[in-house]
Amino acid sequence: MKKNASKADIVSVAKLAGVSPATVSRAINHPEMVNPKTRKRIDTAIRNSGYIRNRAAQAMHGKRSATIGLVVPTVNYAIFADVVQSFNDEVSAHGFTLLLASHGYDLSLEYNVIRKLLEHRVDGVALIGLDHSPDSLLLLKKQQVPSLAIWNYSPKSELSCIGVDNAEAGRCAAEHLLVLGHRRVGLVFPPTAENDRARTRLDAARSTLASAGVEIAEEWCAETLYSLSQSKSVCTGILGRASQPTALLCGNDIIAQGAVYAALRLGISVPRDLSIIGIGDFPGSADMEPTLTTVRIPARRIGAAAARHMVTAISHGDPQAVTRMQLDVELMMRATTAPPRQP
Repeated sequence: MKKNASKADIVSVAKLAGVSPATVSRAINHPEMVNPKTRKRIDTAIRNSGYIRNRAAQAMHGKRSATIGLVVPTVNYAIFADVVQSFNDEVSAHGFTLLLASHGYDLSLEYNVIRKLLEHRVDGVALIGLDHSPDSLLLLKKQQVPSLAIWNYSPKSELSCIGVDNAEAGRCAAEHLLVLGHRRVGLVFPPTAENDRARTRLDAARSTLASAGVEIAEEWCAETLYSLSQSKSVCTGILGRASQPTALLCGNDIIAQGAVYAALRLGISVPRDLSIIGIGDFPGSADMEPTLTTVRIPARRIGAAAARHMVTAISHGDPQAVTRMQLDVELMMRATTAPPRQP
């Protein structure tokens, strides 16, 4: 079989569609400016010829690459699944392709990841949270690429940010346990050194409990990674002591699910003997048994709003302008919390 001497280009697509190369270019880059019937002929020609435009070459010549970079701490669990999916759906609807990368909760590695995305001439960069190295922030500022922090809101954020006040999430969880009557509360959170979401939630939860006169025993507090098995092990250690809390406030739903499994393993009834509350309302939290009480972070709304902001910033905005948008958290009262059992 004779192979084609060269790959299809915009000229060959134009010949197949019976239009000029300029019309093909316009249909690809500004489809709203081309008659729908003509666009359909061009689309058919593109499909039949196998034409792929060279976005890298466009970017080299100062044109947009139609790609957006999104850097997340991890892709191992469902923590960011909804926000990534909704962000991707929205930017895709506007003709952009999402490039997803992870830094494994290492902010020095995040800097290298951002550099690589910028080398690929992405039109914008979205990050999770507000903890980023000075080098990363300086790089984004120097490159004048629209950038955005997703998930967290702060009125003092250096970057544009769309998300929730994580202090509000921590307070909401603590207040729920206080209203139920709990005074023996344990705190199980992820490492907070380079994770402003966990750090802000934990500080707010501690402050809220302390303001109510609750003294938190350190043996009821622990750190664990985003892992069901590790959180189950850590919570088993807390609940296996002679002196036990009546409630565990967990930094996210994965840890809370691990706490439920630890209680079941030890024969501790949830919520009769132990209340457990998480933060996030991740997929599956409403379906487990017992269903998990948690503070909802509206991940899909955050992702969609962040994507719309990014598309606007790329198309019409000032890359140095800072926009801040706060969405509300919501207490989801389910089956893992109840008043403490009276002795």
